[in-house]
Amino acid sequence: MAATPILPFLALTLITTAFSQTTTDFIFNGFAGVSNLTMENAATITPTGVLQLTNTSTDIFGRAFFPSSVQALLPNSTTPFTFSTTFVFQILKSGTGGGHGLTFTISPTKTTPKPGCCPYLGLFGIENNGNSSNHILAVEFDTVRGFSFFTDNSHVGININSIVSNSSASPSYYDNSTDTTINLDFLSGDPFQAWIDFNGVSKLLNVTLAPLNVPKPSKPLISYTTNLSTVFKDYMYVGFSASTGKQPSSHYVSGWSFRVNGEAQALDISSLPFPPRPSTGGSSSSKLSSLAIAGITFSGTVVVVVLVIAFVLYLRQRARLAENIEQWELDYPHRFPYKELYKATKGFKEGELLGKGGFGHVYKGVLRATGEEVAVKRISNSSRQGVREFVAEISSLGRLRHRHLVQLQGWCKRHDDLLLVYEFMPNGSLDLFIFENHDKSLRLSWEQRYKILKGIALGLLYLHEEWEQVVVHRDVKASNVLLDADMNGRLGDFGLARLYEHGQNPNTTHVVGTLGYMAPEISRTGKATASSDVFGFGTLLLEVACGRRPVDLSAPPREMLLLDWVRESYMKGKLSEVVDAKLGKAYDVEEMGLVLRLGLVCCQSSPEARPSMRQVTKYLNGDDYLSSDLVLQFSEGDSMDLASRSPNDIPSSSSYGVLSSGSFLGGR
Repeated sequence: MAATPILPFLALTLITTAFSQTTTDFIFNGFAGVSNLTMENAATITPTGVLQLTNTSTDIFGRAFFPSSVQALLPNSTTPFTFSTTFVFQILKSGTGGGHGLTFTISPTKTTPKPGCCPYLGLFGIENNGNSSNHILAVEFDTVRGFSFFTDNSHVGININSIVSNSSASPSYYDNSTDTTINLDFLSGDPFQAWIDFNGVSKLLNVTLAPLNVPKPSKPLISYTTNLSTVFKDYMYVGFSASTGKQPSSHYVSGWSFRVNGEAQALDISSLPFPPRPSTGGSSSSKLSSLAIAGITFSGTVVVVVLVIAFVLYLRQRARLAENIEQWELDYPHRFPYKELYKATKGFKEGELLGKGGFGHVYKGVLRATGEEVAVKRISNSSRQGVREFVAEISSLGRLRHRHLVQLQGWCKRHDDLLLVYEFMPNGSLDLFIFENHDKSLRLSWEQRYKILKGIALGLLYLHEEWEQVVVHRDVKASNVLLDADMNGRLGDFGLARLYEHGQNPNTTHVVGTLGYMAPEISRTGKATASSDVFGFGTLLLEVACGRRPVDLSAPPREMLLLDWVRESYMKGKLSEVVDAKLGKAYDVEEMGLVLRLGLVCCQSSPEARPSMRQVTKYLNGDDYLSSDLVLQFSEGDSMDLASRSPNDIPSSSSYGVLSSGSFLGGR
């Protein structure tokens, strides 16, 4: 009897495991350049990249399907697949009323079923409507009452093998912020986003709707429990269909994302194309009449000249912003149109420049579609390696999510320019607060510095161990630590980052980084690893504690290299000499001792001797002792065992595992 409850769990585990091996995942942020969709009848892709299913003709239909089938039933089972999809659609009427609607469809074929197809949503006709042999699931977004007998025109319905909906509702969405339901009208001509999620185990089908730029509501419009095992065949096709009746409408899909056995990727709303709205023409006629009254004969020449000049300027601007998008670029998400970034930064205006370095310039920008502030890094041609490989990795890094990382929102490639789009950090970079001579009111306290160091350590731990791949940042330094509105440290600038699988060795690559922060083994092996990031973090620890850069050519000879100066001062028991003078005595002695000592341990010349970032976070959080028997390799082949030093040279450990206040300061 005790073993009986385990059986359902085992069955669920086997089902989940089997589906995880048959995942289908694709995303279209617009359809420009897409040539592999199976389209039929009126369906086409517009020059701007919108999937158009019908036009203003009456009594027509259009269908578009993804070319490859998906496994809809578990092998040797009647359990249907779990899927998730989201898409943005728009219905534009050409008269006073709407002409039918569109559907998201799962069908056993990509081609039109015969006979009698397809006045009903591009799926059914009189001969086949309601037949169980159809094996069709459709979620309709309709604009006429039709067979659903709605009291108003627009409605949403779940249809199985028939034009008659099994479950339906008037279009609306749940507003998370006000806890209210807001009605929608498909005939308004506005774009809408839909989410359709089906769980093959619980057999629950959810349909959620919202206006564009509104996040996915927490409550679906329709929740319908249905067993699709008798509807689906082993393999099915996914796509869209639409039709018009006596009242024509144009049905459009601007973007589409789909995934089996997981949540569909989010669409990049800012990059989606949209069809033009129909023009009424009344306003133009009035303006023309006004111009005629004012005297077209006299002003005609002036107007023509102005138009010619404007047209020439337009052509020059268009050429400046033109893009030649290669086919492979469409395979990678998070791509911004160059025109959008150009306008966001006011044409990369000098006044919008936030900073510059050896790998490019960073500009402040405001995305016009959302009003969101961003930082746009324009990478110089000489600093990038392998454009296609670079874009592939940047697209993967766009999925990183951590509170101590600056989120990479997207990218753009145009000619020799590579543009990276990041969150905007209003307080700038850490180096401006540590190295520059600010007013005392603008300087960072030791408490703020220590908090920032702990945050960056957590961010690196996420990159090295907690994400799906190992991410090596390759350029950890104070200028790449950015501060948000609450002065929290967030690691940014992933332009040099490299990825590899957990448990594997990274590939040899070009030696890149910043002098003073690069681990010594990189110049020998050409391989950047998590341990080389630890070296960079060790240098960051010393920077924050000492208030100076790792290389200062204006300093006295013994202080020119920060790492050597701290090592020498430590050996002499005079670490107080290296503490940032701007702090005065306003710092925690034990924390300062931990940071300086941990910086030396992280900067050891042997990668194997350095701690992992998990161990580093334990030290900084006080969860583990930084034991005094660690070996500091002060130079290649020359190490010093801390335990071998006399009590007068080596200060004792406190409860934090750092140098005690009685001997650490060495007489400061």
